[in-house]
Amino acid sequence: MSEKRKILICMGTSGIAAGATGVARLFEQELGKRNLADGFQIIRTGDRGLFRDVLVDVIEPDGQRTTYEYVKAEDVVPIVEEHLIEGNPYAKRLAGKSYHDFFKSQMRIVLKNCGEIDPEDIEAYVMHDGYSALRKAVQDDSAQIVKTVTDSGLRGRGGAGFLTGMKWKFCREAAGDQKYIVCNADEGDPGAFMDRSVLEGDPHAVIEGMAIAGFAVGASRGVVYCRAEYPLAVKRLQKAIDQSREKGFLGKSVCGSPFEFDISIMQGAGAFVCGEETALLASIEGKRGTPRIKPPFPAQQGLWGKPTVINNVETFANVPHIINHGAEWFASIGTEKSKGTKVFALAGKVKNTGLVEVPMGTTIRELVFGPGGGMLHKKLGLKGVQLGGPSGGCIPAAMADTPIDYESLQSTGAIMGSGGVIIMDEKTCMVDVARYFTGFTVSESCGQCTPCRVGLKRMHEVLTRVVEGEGVPADLEFLGNMGNTICSTSLCGLGQTAPNPVLTTLRYFRDEFDAHVHRRECPAHVCTTLMHYEVIEDMCIKCGACAKVCPAGAVTWERGKTARIDPAKCTRCNACNTACKYMAIR
Repeated sequence: MSEKRKILICMGTSGIAAGATGVARLFEQELGKRNLADGFQIIRTGDRGLFRDVLVDVIEPDGQRTTYEYVKAEDVVPIVEEHLIEGNPYAKRLAGKSYHDFFKSQMRIVLKNCGEIDPEDIEAYVMHDGYSALRKAVQDDSAQIVKTVTDSGLRGRGGAGFLTGMKWKFCREAAGDQKYIVCNADEGDPGAFMDRSVLEGDPHAVIEGMAIAGFAVGASRGVVYCRAEYPLAVKRLQKAIDQSREKGFLGKSVCGSPFEFDISIMQGAGAFVCGEETALLASIEGKRGTPRIKPPFPAQQGLWGKPTVINNVETFANVPHIINHGAEWFASIGTEKSKGTKVFALAGKVKNTGLVEVPMGTTIRELVFGPGGGMLHKKLGLKGVQLGGPSGGCIPAAMADTPIDYESLQSTGAIMGSGGVIIMDEKTCMVDVARYFTGFTVSESCGQCTPCRVGLKRMHEVLTRVVEGEGVPADLEFLGNMGNTICSTSLCGLGQTAPNPVLTTLRYFRDEFDAHVHRRECPAHVCTTLMHYEVIEDMCIKCGACAKVCPAGAVTWERGKTARIDPAKCTRCNACNTACKYMAIR
Protein backbone atom coordinates (compact mmCIF):
# COMPACT_ATOMS: atom_id res chain seq x y z
CA MET A 1 0.00 0.00 0.00
CA SER A 2 1.46 3.36 -1.06
CA GLU A 3 2.03 6.05 1.56
CA LYS A 4 -0.63 8.73 1.75
CA ARG A 5 0.00 12.31 0.73
CA LYS A 6 -0.33 14.70 3.66
CA ILE A 7 -2.17 17.98 4.00
CA LEU A 8 -1.05 19.95 7.06
CA ILE A 9 -3.36 22.73 8.26
CA CYS A 10 -2.15 25.03 11.05
CA MET A 11 -4.95 25.19 13.62
CA GLY A 12 -3.65 26.97 16.66
CA THR A 13 -5.47 30.01 18.03
CA SER A 14 -4.36 32.28 15.20
CA GLY A 15 -5.13 29.69 12.53
CA ILE A 16 -8.62 29.02 13.86
CA ALA A 17 -9.28 32.77 14.12
CA ALA A 18 -8.36 33.09 10.43
CA GLY A 19 -10.78 30.33 9.40
CA ALA A 20 -8.70 27.15 9.55
CA THR A 21 -11.61 25.06 10.82
CA GLY A 22 -13.65 25.83 7.74
CA VAL A 23 -10.67 25.32 5.42
CA ALA A 24 -10.03 21.86 6.88
CA ARG A 25 -13.69 20.93 6.52
CA LEU A 26 -13.72 22.05 2.89
CA PHE A 27 -10.63 19.97 2.10
CA GLU A 28 -12.38 16.91 3.52
CA GLN A 29 -15.52 17.63 1.50
CA GLU A 30 -13.70 18.29 -1.79
CA LEU A 31 -11.52 15.18 -1.46
CA GLY A 32 -14.61 13.14 -0.64
CA LYS A 33 -16.51 14.44 -3.68
CA ARG A 34 -13.68 13.38 -5.95
CA ASN A 35 -13.13 9.99 -4.24
CA LEU A 36 -9.62 11.07 -3.24
CA ALA A 37 -10.01 10.84 0.54
CA ASP A 38 -8.21 7.49 0.82
CA GLY A 39 -5.08 8.93 -0.75
CA PHE A 40 -4.67 11.85 1.65
CA GLN A 41 -4.16 12.34 5.36
CA ILE A 42 -5.36 15.69 6.69
CA ILE A 43 -3.33 16.67 9.77
CA ARG A 44 -4.52 19.49 12.01
CA THR A 45 -1.43 20.98 13.65
CA GLY A 46 -0.71 23.84 16.02
CA ASP A 47 0.65 27.18 14.83
CA ARG A 48 4.06 27.15 13.18
CA GLY A 49 5.12 30.57 14.39
CA LEU A 50 4.75 32.81 11.35
CA PHE A 51 1.22 34.10 11.45
CA ARG A 52 0.19 34.11 7.79
CA ASP A 53 -2.87 32.02 8.39
CA VAL A 54 -4.35 29.94 7.18
CA LEU A 55 -1.12 28.00 6.46
CA VAL A 56 -1.55 24.81 4.44
CA ASP A 57 1.21 22.37 3.44
CA VAL A 58 0.97 19.60 0.88
CA ILE A 59 3.63 16.95 1.52
CA GLU A 60 4.37 14.22 -1.00
CA PRO A 61 5.44 10.72 0.03
CA ASP A 62 9.03 11.57 -0.96
CA GLY A 63 9.00 14.52 1.46
CA GLN A 64 8.59 17.28 -1.11
CA ARG A 65 6.65 20.11 0.50
CA THR A 66 4.56 22.92 -0.96
CA THR A 67 3.43 25.62 1.44
CA TYR A 68 0.45 27.91 0.94
CA GLU A 69 -0.17 31.04 3.04
CA TYR A 70 -3.23 33.22 3.68
CA VAL A 71 -5.46 30.40 2.43
CA LYS A 72 -9.17 31.27 2.37
CA ALA A 73 -12.20 29.03 1.87
CA GLU A 74 -12.39 30.02 -1.80
CA ASP A 75 -8.82 28.77 -2.35
CA VAL A 76 -9.55 25.16 -1.40
CA VAL A 77 -11.14 24.08 -4.70
CA PRO A 78 -8.31 25.56 -6.84
CA ILE A 79 -5.69 23.88 -4.63
CA VAL A 80 -7.47 20.53 -4.94
CA GLU A 81 -8.01 20.80 -8.69
CA GLU A 82 -4.77 22.44 -9.78
CA HIS A 83 -2.32 20.91 -7.30
CA LEU A 84 -3.70 17.70 -5.84
CA ILE A 85 -5.21 16.47 -9.13
CA GLU A 86 -3.29 18.21 -11.93
CA GLY A 87 0.04 18.41 -10.11
CA ASN A 88 0.54 22.14 -10.66
CA PRO A 89 0.90 24.26 -7.49
CA TYR A 90 -1.75 26.95 -7.07
CA ALA A 91 0.37 30.07 -7.64
CA LYS A 92 -1.94 32.62 -6.00
CA ARG A 93 -1.29 31.42 -2.43
CA LEU A 94 2.20 29.95 -2.69
CA ALA A 95 4.45 30.98 0.18
CA GLY A 96 7.17 33.30 -1.07
CA LYS A 97 10.79 33.97 -0.27
CA SER A 98 10.04 35.92 2.92
CA TYR A 99 8.21 32.90 4.36
CA HIS A 100 11.18 30.62 3.79
CA ASP A 101 13.66 33.28 4.96
CA PHE A 102 11.77 33.49 8.25
CA PHE A 103 12.66 29.86 9.06
CA LYS A 104 16.04 29.71 7.33
CA SER A 105 18.20 31.01 10.19
CA GLN A 106 16.21 29.42 13.00
CA MET A 107 17.27 26.43 15.08
CA ARG A 108 14.05 24.81 16.20
CA ILE A 109 14.32 22.57 19.25
CA VAL A 110 11.39 23.60 21.44
CA LEU A 111 9.32 24.48 18.36
CA LYS A 112 10.41 21.39 16.43
CA ASN A 113 6.95 19.78 16.39
CA CYS A 114 4.83 22.94 16.35
CA GLY A 115 3.02 23.13 13.05
CA GLU A 116 4.28 19.67 12.07
CA ILE A 117 2.27 17.13 14.08
CA ASP A 118 -1.27 16.74 15.38
CA PRO A 119 -1.03 17.87 19.03
CA GLU A 120 -4.14 15.86 19.92
CA ASP A 121 -2.64 12.57 18.71
CA ILE A 122 -0.17 10.97 21.12
CA GLU A 123 0.90 8.49 18.46
CA ALA A 124 2.12 11.35 16.28
CA TYR A 125 4.28 12.57 19.17
CA VAL A 126 5.62 9.06 19.84
CA MET A 127 6.54 8.66 16.16
CA HIS A 128 8.75 11.75 16.51
CA ASP A 129 10.78 10.25 19.41
CA GLY A 130 8.15 11.28 21.92
CA TYR A 131 8.50 9.81 25.42
CA SER A 132 11.75 8.07 24.47
CA ALA A 133 13.56 10.43 26.86
CA LEU A 134 11.15 9.53 29.68
CA ARG A 135 11.67 5.80 29.04
CA LYS A 136 15.41 6.36 29.17
CA ALA A 137 15.23 8.52 32.30
CA VAL A 138 13.22 6.12 34.49
CA GLN A 139 15.76 3.39 33.78
CA ASP A 140 18.61 5.65 34.87
CA ASP A 141 19.72 6.98 38.25
CA SER A 142 17.78 10.07 39.26
CA ALA A 143 20.94 11.82 40.42
CA GLN A 144 22.43 11.26 36.97
CA ILE A 145 19.42 12.93 35.35
CA VAL A 146 19.95 16.00 37.55
CA LYS A 147 23.64 15.99 36.61
CA THR A 148 22.84 15.76 32.89
CA VAL A 149 20.50 18.75 33.07
CA THR A 150 23.05 20.65 35.15
CA ASP A 151 25.91 19.89 32.76
CA SER A 152 23.79 20.98 29.79
CA GLY A 153 23.77 24.53 31.15
CA LEU A 154 19.99 24.87 30.70
CA ARG A 155 18.78 28.00 32.46
CA GLY A 156 15.18 28.85 33.29
CA ARG A 157 13.45 30.42 30.31
CA GLY A 158 10.89 32.27 32.38
CA GLY A 159 12.98 35.36 33.04
CA ALA A 160 15.59 35.14 35.79
CA GLY A 161 17.73 32.51 34.05
CA PHE A 162 18.56 30.44 37.14
CA LEU A 163 20.33 27.15 36.38
CA THR A 164 17.64 24.49 36.00
CA GLY A 165 19.82 21.62 37.18
CA MET A 166 20.81 23.56 40.31
CA LYS A 167 17.16 24.16 41.17
CA TRP A 168 16.41 20.45 40.67
CA LYS A 169 19.39 19.52 42.86
CA PHE A 170 18.16 21.71 45.73
CA CYS A 171 14.70 20.14 45.53
CA ARG A 172 16.07 16.59 45.26
CA GLU A 173 18.17 17.09 48.38
CA ALA A 174 15.38 18.76 50.36
CA ALA A 175 13.62 16.68 52.98
CA GLY A 176 9.95 15.98 52.34
CA ASP A 177 7.53 13.10 52.08
CA GLN A 178 5.83 14.79 49.13
CA LYS A 179 7.37 16.93 46.38
CA TYR A 180 5.82 18.80 43.47
CA ILE A 181 6.64 19.85 39.93
CA VAL A 182 4.94 23.07 38.82
CA CYS A 183 4.89 24.37 35.26
CA ASN A 184 4.51 28.13 35.05
CA ALA A 185 2.35 28.78 31.97
CA ASP A 186 1.04 32.10 33.26
CA GLU A 187 2.24 34.10 30.27
CA GLY A 188 1.26 37.68 31.04
CA ASP A 189 3.71 39.87 29.09
CA PRO A 190 2.09 42.08 26.42
CA GLY A 191 3.03 40.68 23.02
CA ALA A 192 4.19 37.29 24.34
CA PHE A 193 2.65 34.04 23.12
CA MET A 194 5.43 31.44 23.36
CA ASP A 195 3.85 29.28 26.06
CA ARG A 196 0.47 29.34 24.35
CA SER A 197 1.87 28.14 21.04
CA VAL A 198 3.90 25.32 22.61
CA LEU A 199 0.97 24.08 24.69
CA GLU A 200 -1.32 24.23 21.66
CA GLY A 201 1.18 22.70 19.23
CA ASP A 202 3.24 20.23 21.29
CA PRO A 203 1.73 19.65 24.76
CA HIS A 204 3.28 16.20 25.19
CA ALA A 205 6.79 17.72 25.20
CA VAL A 206 5.88 19.72 28.31
CA ILE A 207 4.30 16.68 29.97
CA GLU A 208 7.38 14.59 29.23
CA GLY A 209 9.71 17.26 30.58
CA MET A 210 7.68 17.55 33.79
CA ALA A 211 7.63 13.76 34.27
CA ILE A 212 11.43 13.60 33.85
CA ALA A 213 11.78 16.40 36.41
CA GLY A 214 9.48 14.51 38.77
CA PHE A 215 11.62 11.39 38.51
CA ALA A 216 14.82 13.39 38.98
CA VAL A 217 13.77 15.10 42.22
CA GLY A 218 11.44 12.45 43.66
CA ALA A 219 8.13 14.22 43.02
CA SER A 220 4.92 12.33 42.36
CA ARG A 221 2.60 15.22 41.50
CA GLY A 222 2.71 17.95 38.90
CA VAL A 223 0.60 21.06 38.29
CA VAL A 224 0.42 23.20 35.16
CA TYR A 225 -0.62 26.73 36.08
CA CYS A 226 -2.06 28.09 32.82
CA ARG A 227 -3.92 31.30 32.10
CA ALA A 228 -7.65 30.85 31.63
CA GLU A 229 -7.39 33.15 28.59
CA TYR A 230 -5.78 30.21 26.74
CA PRO A 231 -8.80 27.90 26.36
CA LEU A 232 -7.40 25.98 23.38
CA ALA A 233 -4.10 25.38 25.17
CA VAL A 234 -5.94 24.11 28.26
CA LYS A 235 -8.15 21.84 26.15
CA ARG A 236 -5.26 20.28 24.23
CA LEU A 237 -3.10 19.94 27.32
CA GLN A 238 -5.88 18.14 29.20
CA LYS A 239 -6.40 15.79 26.28
CA ALA A 240 -2.67 15.11 26.16
CA ILE A 241 -2.62 14.36 29.90
CA ASP A 242 -5.52 11.93 29.52
CA GLN A 243 -3.82 10.17 26.59
CA SER A 244 -0.53 9.96 28.51
CA ARG A 245 -2.28 8.24 31.40
CA GLU A 246 -3.91 5.73 29.03
CA LYS A 247 -0.54 4.91 27.46
CA GLY A 248 1.27 4.57 30.79
CA PHE A 249 3.42 7.71 30.56
CA LEU A 250 1.63 9.13 33.59
CA GLY A 251 0.10 7.34 36.55
CA LYS A 252 1.12 4.79 39.15
CA SER A 253 3.71 2.97 37.02
CA VAL A 254 5.31 5.34 34.52
CA CYS A 255 6.70 3.40 31.54
CA GLY A 256 6.33 0.19 33.56
CA SER A 257 8.68 1.42 36.32
CA PRO A 258 7.99 1.88 40.04
CA PHE A 259 7.93 5.65 39.48
CA GLU A 260 4.54 7.30 40.07
CA PHE A 261 3.71 10.70 38.60
CA ASP A 262 0.56 12.52 37.55
CA ILE A 263 -0.35 16.03 36.38
CA SER A 264 -3.33 18.32 36.86
CA ILE A 265 -4.16 21.75 35.44
CA MET A 266 -4.85 24.89 37.43
CA GLN A 267 -6.28 27.84 35.50
CA GLY A 268 -5.11 31.29 36.54
CA ALA A 269 -7.37 34.34 36.69
CA GLY A 270 -5.19 36.69 34.68
CA ALA A 271 -3.04 38.38 37.34
CA PHE A 272 0.38 39.29 35.91
CA VAL A 273 1.97 39.04 39.36
CA CYS A 274 1.12 35.33 39.46
CA GLY A 275 3.97 34.81 37.02
CA GLU A 276 6.18 35.29 40.09
CA GLU A 277 6.76 31.83 41.52
CA THR A 278 5.67 32.37 45.13
CA ALA A 279 2.55 34.29 44.04
CA LEU A 280 1.78 31.46 41.64
CA LEU A 281 2.04 28.89 44.45
CA ALA A 282 -0.26 30.97 46.64
CA SER A 283 -2.81 31.07 43.83
CA ILE A 284 -2.70 27.28 43.39
CA GLU A 285 -3.33 26.92 47.12
CA GLY A 286 -6.47 29.05 46.77
CA LYS A 287 -4.99 32.15 48.37
CA ARG A 288 -4.63 35.64 46.96
CA GLY A 289 -1.76 35.65 44.45
CA THR A 290 0.83 37.74 46.28
CA PRO A 291 4.59 37.09 46.50
CA ARG A 292 6.28 36.24 49.76
CA ILE A 293 9.76 36.89 51.09
CA LYS A 294 12.49 34.44 50.06
CA PRO A 295 14.19 32.43 51.52
CA PRO A 296 12.84 29.86 52.00
CA PHE A 297 12.85 29.20 48.27
CA PRO A 298 10.22 26.94 46.70
CA ALA A 299 12.81 24.19 46.16
CA GLN A 300 12.88 23.81 49.97
CA GLN A 301 9.40 25.01 50.91
CA GLY A 302 6.99 25.49 48.05
CA LEU A 303 3.50 24.22 47.25
CA TRP A 304 1.64 23.31 50.46
CA GLY A 305 4.96 23.85 52.25
CA LYS A 306 6.61 20.98 50.37
CA PRO A 307 9.76 21.05 48.18
CA THR A 308 8.74 22.24 44.71
CA VAL A 309 10.41 22.71 41.34
CA ILE A 310 8.94 25.56 39.29
CA ASN A 311 9.99 25.97 35.67
CA ASN A 312 8.20 27.49 32.72
CA VAL A 313 6.82 25.82 29.57
CA GLU A 314 9.89 26.40 27.41
CA THR A 315 12.26 25.08 30.07
CA PHE A 316 10.39 21.79 30.43
CA ALA A 317 10.07 21.43 26.65
CA ASN A 318 13.87 21.49 26.36
CA VAL A 319 14.39 18.64 28.84
CA PRO A 320 13.44 15.64 26.62
CA HIS A 321 15.88 16.84 23.95
CA ILE A 322 18.69 17.11 26.51
CA ILE A 323 18.07 13.58 27.79
CA ASN A 324 17.90 12.17 24.24
CA HIS A 325 20.91 13.98 22.79
CA GLY A 326 23.07 14.54 25.86
CA ALA A 327 24.36 17.46 27.89
CA GLU A 328 27.32 18.11 25.58
CA TRP A 329 25.05 18.50 22.56
CA PHE A 330 22.91 21.15 24.28
CA ALA A 331 25.92 22.91 25.80
CA SER A 332 27.49 23.23 22.35
CA ILE A 333 24.66 25.57 21.31
CA GLY A 334 24.65 29.21 22.38
CA THR A 335 27.28 31.08 24.37
CA GLU A 336 29.63 30.20 27.22
CA LYS A 337 27.13 31.09 29.95
CA SER A 338 23.85 30.99 28.04
CA LYS A 339 23.34 27.58 26.48
CA GLY A 340 20.81 26.32 23.97
CA THR A 341 18.22 28.24 22.01
CA LYS A 342 15.62 30.81 22.99
CA VAL A 343 12.11 31.28 21.66
CA PHE A 344 11.16 34.90 21.04
CA ALA A 345 7.82 36.48 20.19
CA LEU A 346 8.54 39.14 17.57
CA ALA A 347 6.01 41.96 17.47
CA GLY A 348 5.85 45.61 16.51
CA LYS A 349 7.16 47.46 13.45
CA VAL A 350 8.78 44.47 11.77
CA LYS A 351 7.74 42.67 8.57
CA ASN A 352 7.49 39.18 10.03
CA THR A 353 5.76 38.89 13.39
CA GLY A 354 5.59 35.55 15.14
CA LEU A 355 7.63 33.01 17.06
CA VAL A 356 11.34 32.68 16.38
CA GLU A 357 13.75 30.16 17.91
CA VAL A 358 17.44 31.01 17.55
CA PRO A 359 20.66 30.07 19.38
CA MET A 360 21.54 32.15 22.41
CA GLY A 361 24.04 34.80 21.40
CA THR A 362 22.18 35.80 18.25
CA THR A 363 22.35 39.58 18.02
CA ILE A 364 19.37 41.91 18.06
CA ARG A 365 20.22 42.98 14.52
CA GLU A 366 20.31 39.37 13.30
CA LEU A 367 16.94 38.74 14.90
CA VAL A 368 15.26 41.82 13.43
CA PHE A 369 16.75 41.66 9.94
CA GLY A 370 16.96 37.86 9.72
CA PRO A 371 13.76 36.04 10.69
CA GLY A 372 12.09 39.41 11.30
CA GLY A 373 12.60 40.40 7.68
CA GLY A 374 13.58 43.97 8.53
CA MET A 375 11.51 47.03 9.31
CA LEU A 376 7.86 47.17 8.35
CA HIS A 377 8.23 50.53 6.60
CA LYS A 378 11.40 50.99 4.54
CA LYS A 379 11.55 54.74 5.15
CA LEU A 380 11.40 54.31 8.92
CA GLY A 381 14.55 52.88 10.46
CA LEU A 382 15.03 50.84 13.62
CA LYS A 383 14.83 53.07 16.67
CA GLY A 384 14.87 50.60 19.51
CA VAL A 385 13.85 47.20 20.82
CA GLN A 386 11.90 46.46 23.98
CA LEU A 387 13.17 43.15 25.39
CA GLY A 388 11.73 41.26 28.35
CA GLY A 389 8.22 42.67 28.48
CA PRO A 390 7.07 45.18 31.12
CA SER A 391 10.05 44.22 33.28
CA GLY A 392 12.51 44.56 30.42
CA GLY A 393 14.28 47.51 28.92
CA CYS A 394 14.49 49.54 25.72
CA ILE A 395 17.73 49.06 23.81
CA PRO A 396 18.58 51.67 21.13
CA ALA A 397 19.38 50.87 17.51
CA ALA A 398 23.01 51.86 18.16
CA MET A 399 23.28 48.72 20.33
CA ALA A 400 21.66 46.37 17.82
CA ASP A 401 24.79 44.21 17.70
CA THR A 402 24.34 43.24 21.36
CA PRO A 403 24.17 39.43 21.68
CA ILE A 404 20.92 38.16 23.14
CA ASP A 405 22.10 36.27 26.19
CA TYR A 406 21.51 36.74 29.91
CA GLU A 407 24.72 38.57 30.76
CA SER A 408 24.87 40.85 27.70
CA LEU A 409 21.27 42.00 28.11
CA GLN A 410 21.70 42.57 31.84
CA SER A 411 24.64 44.88 31.14
CA THR A 412 22.37 47.08 28.99
CA GLY A 413 19.73 47.41 31.70
CA ALA A 414 17.31 45.06 29.96
CA ILE A 415 16.54 41.41 30.75
CA MET A 416 15.80 38.28 28.76
CA GLY A 417 12.41 37.87 30.38
CA SER A 418 10.21 35.21 28.89
CA GLY A 419 11.10 36.27 25.35
CA GLY A 420 8.84 39.12 24.27
CA VAL A 421 10.51 41.39 21.69
CA ILE A 422 8.81 44.56 20.47
CA ILE A 423 10.45 46.32 17.53
CA MET A 424 10.06 50.12 17.40
CA ASP A 425 10.69 52.46 14.47
CA GLU A 426 11.41 56.18 14.29
CA LYS A 427 7.73 57.06 14.72
CA THR A 428 7.72 55.54 18.22
CA CYS A 429 7.83 57.95 21.17
CA MET A 430 10.08 56.40 23.79
CA VAL A 431 8.62 58.55 26.57
CA ASP A 432 5.18 57.23 25.69
CA VAL A 433 6.57 53.68 25.64
CA ALA A 434 7.90 54.15 29.18
CA ARG A 435 4.54 55.55 30.25
CA TYR A 436 2.66 52.60 28.71
CA PHE A 437 4.73 49.89 30.40
CA THR A 438 4.68 51.69 33.74
CA GLY A 439 0.90 51.94 33.48
CA PHE A 440 0.74 48.20 32.90
CA THR A 441 2.83 47.37 35.98
CA VAL A 442 0.86 49.85 38.09
CA SER A 443 -2.37 48.03 37.26
CA GLU A 444 -0.79 44.61 37.79
CA SER A 445 1.01 45.32 41.07
CA CYS A 446 -0.33 43.22 43.91
CA GLY A 447 -0.05 46.28 46.18
CA GLN A 448 1.68 44.41 48.97
CA CYS A 449 4.84 46.52 49.29
CA THR A 450 5.03 50.33 49.34
CA PRO A 451 7.82 50.92 46.78
CA CYS A 452 5.93 49.05 44.07
CA ARG A 453 2.41 50.14 45.05
CA VAL A 454 3.13 53.84 45.57
CA GLY A 455 6.41 54.43 43.73
CA LEU A 456 5.25 53.06 40.38
CA LYS A 457 2.04 55.07 40.65
CA ARG A 458 4.01 58.30 41.18
CA MET A 459 6.31 57.46 38.24
CA HIS A 460 3.31 56.89 35.99
CA GLU A 461 1.76 60.20 37.05
CA VAL A 462 4.97 62.05 36.23
CA LEU A 463 5.34 60.34 32.84
CA THR A 464 1.74 61.22 32.04
CA ARG A 465 2.47 64.88 32.81
CA VAL A 466 5.53 64.76 30.57
CA VAL A 467 3.71 63.34 27.54
CA GLU A 468 0.94 65.91 28.06
CA GLY A 469 3.41 68.77 27.94
CA GLU A 470 3.27 69.64 31.63
CA GLY A 471 6.59 68.15 32.73
CA VAL A 472 9.33 70.12 34.48
CA PRO A 473 13.11 69.46 34.58
CA ALA A 474 12.92 68.13 38.15
CA ASP A 475 10.63 65.33 36.90
CA LEU A 476 13.48 63.65 35.05
CA GLU A 477 15.66 63.51 38.15
CA PHE A 478 12.69 62.19 40.13
CA LEU A 479 12.08 59.37 37.62
CA GLY A 480 15.68 58.18 37.86
CA ASN A 481 15.84 58.32 41.65
CA MET A 482 12.45 56.71 42.20
CA GLY A 483 13.16 53.98 39.65
CA ASN A 484 16.40 53.00 41.35
CA THR A 485 14.71 53.06 44.77
CA ILE A 486 11.93 50.74 43.62
CA CYS A 487 14.46 48.33 42.07
CA SER A 488 16.43 48.04 45.30
CA THR A 489 13.59 47.92 47.84
CA SER A 490 10.67 46.03 46.30
CA LEU A 491 9.70 42.62 47.63
CA CYS A 492 9.51 40.57 44.44
CA GLY A 493 10.82 40.38 40.90
CA LEU A 494 7.93 42.37 39.47
CA GLY A 495 8.70 45.46 41.55
CA GLN A 496 12.45 45.02 41.30
CA THR A 497 12.34 45.13 37.49
CA ALA A 498 9.21 47.24 36.79
CA PRO A 499 11.19 50.53 36.50
CA ASN A 500 13.48 49.07 33.80
CA PRO A 501 11.54 50.55 30.84
CA VAL A 502 11.80 54.01 32.39
CA LEU A 503 15.43 53.73 33.46
CA THR A 504 16.59 52.44 30.08
CA THR A 505 14.66 55.04 28.08
CA LEU A 506 16.09 57.76 30.34
CA ARG A 507 19.55 56.30 29.78
CA TYR A 508 19.43 55.84 26.01
CA PHE A 509 16.77 58.32 24.83
CA ARG A 510 17.34 61.27 27.16
CA ASP A 511 17.07 63.71 24.25
CA GLU A 512 13.40 62.77 23.80
CA PHE A 513 12.65 63.44 27.46
CA ASP A 514 14.42 66.80 27.18
CA ALA A 515 12.39 67.67 24.06
CA HIS A 516 9.13 66.95 25.89
CA VAL A 517 10.09 68.88 29.00
CA HIS A 518 12.20 71.78 27.74
CA ARG A 519 10.77 72.42 24.26
CA ARG A 520 7.28 70.97 24.68
CA GLU A 521 7.83 68.85 21.57
CA CYS A 522 7.41 65.16 20.75
CA PRO A 523 10.08 64.33 18.13
CA ALA A 524 8.17 61.21 17.07
CA HIS A 525 4.91 63.16 16.63
CA VAL A 526 3.02 60.76 18.90
CA CYS A 527 2.07 62.81 21.97
CA THR A 528 -0.95 64.69 20.61
CA THR A 529 -1.06 67.40 23.28
CA LEU A 530 2.38 68.55 22.11
CA MET A 531 1.37 68.88 18.46
CA HIS A 532 -0.52 71.34 16.29
CA TYR A 533 -1.84 70.79 12.76
CA GLU A 534 -1.75 72.97 9.67
CA VAL A 535 -2.56 72.62 5.97
CA ILE A 536 0.31 72.85 3.47
CA GLU A 537 -1.17 75.21 0.92
CA ASP A 538 0.96 74.09 -2.05
CA MET A 539 -0.05 70.45 -1.58
CA CYS A 540 -3.74 70.89 -0.79
CA ILE A 541 -6.00 69.94 -3.74
CA LYS A 542 -8.99 71.67 -2.10
CA CYS A 543 -11.03 68.43 -1.86
CA GLY A 544 -12.38 69.05 1.64
CA ALA A 545 -11.74 65.48 2.86
CA CYS A 546 -10.17 66.83 6.04
CA ALA A 547 -13.16 69.03 6.86
CA LYS A 548 -15.60 66.15 6.38
CA VAL A 549 -13.94 63.96 9.03
CA CYS A 550 -13.05 66.58 11.65
CA PRO A 551 -15.22 65.80 14.72
CA ALA A 552 -14.55 69.18 16.36
CA GLY A 553 -15.39 71.49 13.46
CA ALA A 554 -11.85 72.83 13.55
CA VAL A 555 -11.39 72.63 9.77
CA THR A 556 -12.99 75.32 7.61
CA TRP A 557 -13.30 74.71 3.88
CA GLU A 558 -15.15 76.08 0.89
CA ARG A 559 -15.29 74.49 -2.53
CA GLY A 560 -12.30 75.53 -4.59
CA LYS A 561 -10.43 76.93 -1.58
CA THR A 562 -7.62 75.64 0.63
CA ALA A 563 -8.74 74.24 3.98
CA ARG A 564 -7.77 75.96 7.22
CA ILE A 565 -7.36 74.45 10.70
CA ASP A 566 -8.28 76.48 13.77
CA PRO A 567 -5.72 75.53 16.48
CA ALA A 568 -8.09 76.71 19.20
CA LYS A 569 -10.72 74.15 18.19
CA CYS A 570 -8.37 71.34 17.13
CA THR A 571 -8.47 68.33 19.47
CA ARG A 572 -5.42 66.74 17.81
CA CYS A 573 -7.33 63.55 16.98
CA ASN A 574 -5.31 63.13 13.74
CA ALA A 575 -8.45 62.36 11.70
CA CYS A 576 -7.60 65.05 9.13
CA ASN A 577 -4.11 63.68 8.60
CA THR A 578 -5.47 60.17 8.14
CA ALA A 579 -8.13 61.31 5.66
CA CYS A 580 -5.76 63.36 3.49
CA LYS A 581 -4.37 61.18 0.69
CA TYR A 582 -2.02 63.89 -0.55
CA MET A 583 0.04 64.45 2.61
CA ALA A 584 -1.13 68.05 2.73
CA ILE A 585 -1.54 68.03 6.52
CA ARG A 586 1.52 68.93 8.53
